[in-house]
Parts: sequence; C-alpha cells; structure tokens
Amino acid sequence: MKQKQRRLALSLTVAVGATLAASTAMAQAIDSKRIEANNPNDWLTYHGSYNSYHYSGLTQINAKNVKDLSVAWIHIPGHSTRGLQSMPLVADGILYYSGSYSRVFAIDGATGQVLWSYFPELDDALVARQTHSPYNRGVALGEGKVFVGTVDGRLIALDMKTGKPVWDTKLIDSQKLTIGFTGAPLYVNGEVVIGSQGGEWPVRGKIYAVDATTGKLRWDFNTIAPTEETKKTWGNDSWRVGGGGGWMPGGYDAETNTIWWGTSNGAPLYDWSGPDWMHTGARPGTNLYISSVLGLDAASGKLKFFHQENPHDVWDFDSAVGEFLMIDRGGQKYVVHPNKGGYIFVYDRSANVKNVWPISHNINYAKIDPKTGELTDRRDMTAGKQAEVLCPHISGGVSWNAGSYDPKTGLYYKIGNEWCMHLDIVKTTPVTEPQVQLNIGANFTIAPPPNGPIYGHLDARDPITGQTKWEVRFPEPPLASVLSTGGDLVFVPDARGTVHAYDATTGKELWNHGDGTGHQGGIISYAAHGKQYVAVVAGFGGMASDDYAPTFGGVFKSMPRDDGALVVYSLSK
Repeated sequence: MKQKQRRLALSLTVAVGATLAASTAMAQAIDSKRIEANNPNDWLTYHGSYNSYHYSGLTQINAKNVKDLSVAWIHIPGHSTRGLQSMPLVADGILYYSGSYSRVFAIDGATGQVLWSYFPELDDALVARQTHSPYNRGVALGEGKVFVGTVDGRLIALDMKTGKPVWDTKLIDSQKLTIGFTGAPLYVNGEVVIGSQGGEWPVRGKIYAVDATTGKLRWDFNTIAPTEETKKTWGNDSWRVGGGGGWMPGGYDAETNTIWWGTSNGAPLYDWSGPDWMHTGARPGTNLYISSVLGLDAASGKLKFFHQENPHDVWDFDSAVGEFLMIDRGGQKYVVHPNKGGYIFVYDRSANVKNVWPISHNINYAKIDPKTGELTDRRDMTAGKQAEVLCPHISGGVSWNAGSYDPKTGLYYKIGNEWCMHLDIVKTTPVTEPQVQLNIGANFTIAPPPNGPIYGHLDARDPITGQTKWEVRFPEPPLASVLSTGGDLVFVPDARGTVHAYDATTGKELWNHGDGTGHQGGIISYAAHGKQYVAVVAGFGGMASDDYAPTFGGVFKSMPRDDGALVVYSLSK
C-alpha cells in the first residue's frame, strides 16, 4: 500500500511538475535574507519571519470588509490521525503544509489545485509505540527545498518544484529511543535546525543542524548535561535518562547570528523529591538545560548564553514554546518568550531577565520575581495524591500555539488558559531496554480552578509590561495559533470549530465562520495573484483535545476526530 501511495505521489508530480516549474521560474531564491525581508505576500518560516511576530502586513482584508470573507477553497489531506496541527507556509503563491505521518503537500494558493504530495515510508509498528505521534507541526523552506521531520527520526529535503526527495538523513535511532520529530524545522543560513520530540522519555534530548544542500550533520547540541560541569546538576547520574529536547522551532537573531531555542521538561516528568529537590528524588539538582532558553551560535552550535526558566522543572511547564518575539523599543532590544506555566519572560538579547509577567490568572506552582526571574514559593510535591489542584493544567497556561505581535498597535495578542488538574504522583523507574518507554511519574485529570470554571481568553497586552488593553473570553481553552494583520484584524480559531476575527484595537468581534471541527494548529495570511487569503488548519484529536469530550461534553461529543482540513478564505466581493 505504501509503495502504491508513493507511486501515486510521484505520478502526480510528473503531471503537474511542468506547471509548477513555469509558475516559479522567476521566483527569488529562498535564503535567510529573503526570510528577513519578510515580504507580506509570503509566509516563509513558521512564525512568518525570524522575529516570531506571526503577523501579516497585508491590508486587502481589513476591519471594514472582513464581513465579506468566505471560503475560497478547501484541501482534505486524508489520514489525519490526531487531527491537524501544522503551520502552512507560502512562497510565490504556492502553499506548502504537512499532515499526520509527516505527509507534505504543495498547493496552488489561489485555486487549491494540488501540485504534488509526498508520503514518506514509515514503520507502522514504530509509530504505534510512540505516545505523541503521528502528528506533524510544520515544514521549513530554503534553497529550493521543503524540509520536514518525521516521527521515526529523519529529516527529509524535498524539491519545491516536484516534491521528489533530495536527501533523507537519519538523526535519531527511533527504534531504540521511541522518539522522533513532530515540530517544524528552522532554515538559517544554509542549515536546517530541528529539535527532538518531547521530554518525558529517559533519553538525552538534542537540537540538530543539518547542511541544507547535502543533508549532512553540521552540529548538534545535547539539551541534557552537554559538559562535565553541567552533569553535576543531575544527581545520581540521572543525566543519562534526563529527557529534554527542543520540540518546537526557535527564532533567529541575524544581527548576532544567534539561534534562540527553548527546551522541554525532564524525565520523569513529575519528580517526587519534595522541597529537598537539590539532594533527593529521581533527578536531584537544577537539571541543566531542561526548561531553558538557549542562545546557540548558528555556525557552530556552541552555547552563547542561557536562562533556565524553571530550574528542576517538576510540573511540565517547560520552555519549548517556540515564540521569541524580537522587539526594539525605546533604544532597547527585547526578546519576549512565553512559558507553559503561564508566564511571559522579557529578556535582552543575551537572555538577561528584564521583566516577567503572568498571562494566566490561575497559577499556583510557583511565583516568579519579575526583576530576576527567580522562582519563589515553589510547590515541590512528594509521591501520592495531591490535596490541592495544580494550576495550570499540564497542557499549559499557554502552550506551543503561537500568539501574534502587531507592530502597528504595539500589542501582543496571546491566548491564556485557565484550567488545573488533580494529580497523583507515582514513583517510577526509567525503562530503556529493549526500547525506551515514556516516564511520566503521575496520573492526572483536568480540574476547574479553585475559584471558578475552566475557560480561555485572548488578551491584547503590552508585550514588555504585560499591561492589558482588552480581553475576549472563550468557554473552553482555545488550542490554535493567533494571527494579526495590517488590516487591523486579529484572527482566532477556537476549539469548537469557529474562526473569529476581532478588531485589533478594541477587541470587538467583526466576523466568524464555522469550519465544522475543532482547531489546534496554524493560521496564516498570504497573497496569490494579487489577492489576499487567510489559511487555517482544522481537525481535532491529540494530547490536549482528547480530553475535551469527557470534560466539556456538548459539541465535543459529536465532533469528528482523527480528521482534518485546510480551509482557505478570501473576500467574496
């Protein structure tokens, strides 16, 4: 069956290859300079640009005419196990996106015509053993290629015109380690950077950089104890099974040639050490470099600087969220980074803390000093059922889904979620033979906050001070990314399946449309043949959305699962 699918994809390539080649013959090559230029007609990297704004400067669709927005075309990728979570990219009017099982599609952005598709051959037995697979959160573009990571530990380059593989590099022994790649790669200056999946596995997570032309490994960085000195932060040699990884794409500071990358939690996810975590428990010590922000030299992969946002993270409130907003204001160069615990960290360009502010209202795992970034009033738990709910829920006060910064309004539009969990911490022993097994160390269920119901909210905030301009509430936490545009709009795809458009200045809802299934992925805007489009992926089923039907009931009980669609909107007039 796999061979048949592959032949079908290649035959489709032959049929449309000439058309695609003609349409892109005059296109400018995609390199780091083009990505930095940030032409609003395109969407060339995960957050639209290296500065992570997730913002489109296009104005054809605006606050005055958004009421006329309607569906232009829809693509059904098929085989969407765990829904769709990817972020589409667009170059020269051609849209590229990934589906479950790391499948990749190239589509005419104006008509919806499929130009080519690529289905990598995967080991079904391996995929079945992996807890988080087989979703994929996106691709990267560069040097005439589309780059995609796979759940079996490979990084693949496809020819942008034909979809044919250019190289296929194995980076992780997924048969042994049972992890791979679910996040999107980042193309920077001739190399493709990608981080390994998750943090709850007893392995040593890594960030890899591969030569974009040859597919050969240029450098890698161990996120767990890369030096003898950092091994000392892992008592009892627990660094050998420490977890970590960097499962979402980071950002890039071209001025200093620095890659910013966030790392995930440790293994076991929930330690039972209690307050004496420096000396007891499963992994005594601060555990470098889990739950950290890293600054890596793009050429060599050497560590320039870091800040560990949650030393000895025992809550899964890690730093792998990939947003690194690079904002210049008042003569200062800031980097704004959300943390899963519901805090927003504001750094200078060397990761020195300038401010920390909470976007979530229900946080009881720790307080953070806004001047130093130091954790106070930590809640370090011992084994057994916890009497008090832990807030936020494991899915995060914020999660990997992108917010959006509008340079016109100066506001940061970001989802904050209010949910907690009942927790029963269980002592575990790492399992590494014959294959590595997930090491969570707890059982947990969703719970409402102590003083009210579960809900989510879209905030319009000053990204540096955290001051709120306006807020819109949702009855269930939204799981998808946010988009703001030069047309004074903010788009939010919600969990119930509705896409909303709000006035960027006031928060007033101006338009909405139902996509028929919940959203948990990307949304972008681009132009093709002089017309602006908004593209959103829809499709429920996954680590967070699996809990929606039993928790919230209603529409989620009948909502389709393990399906998905790319829905593209344009003005009908």
